[in-house]
Amino acid sequence: MPEPTKKHRTEEIELLFVGPAGKKAAAISALHRLGYVPSEGKENAGAWRESFPELRGNESGVYLSGARHREGLTQRELAAKSGIPQRHISEMENGKRPIGKKNAKVFASILNADYRAFL
Repeated sequence: MPEPTKKHRTEEIELLFVGPAGKKAAAISALHRLGYVPSEGKENAGAWRESFPELRGNESGVYLSGARHREGLTQRELAAKSGIPQRHISEMENGKRPIGKKNAKVFASILNADYRAFL
């Protein structure tokens, strides 16, 4: 039987964590055991606000869009599940309409998220 000639590509990812400073060494040690190594020169990799200034001021809308995509929903499908008009969801994602606490809780239950991320 012939052996496969193609090698599987190893996909590399970078991770950024926020947590208690006292557990940093333990977290690094655990990640090393899983095969992760530190990224060189990537100390501020999580400073996305500097990298994407156009998103500043619309963090909740970006989070709504991301959470919706993560769950595989279109705006229309989210509208049908939430009872919130699709045009309002579009306006919220584009920062033209505030989400509000009531809608945030509705989205959180549908999108499996913490409602505070939408505020």
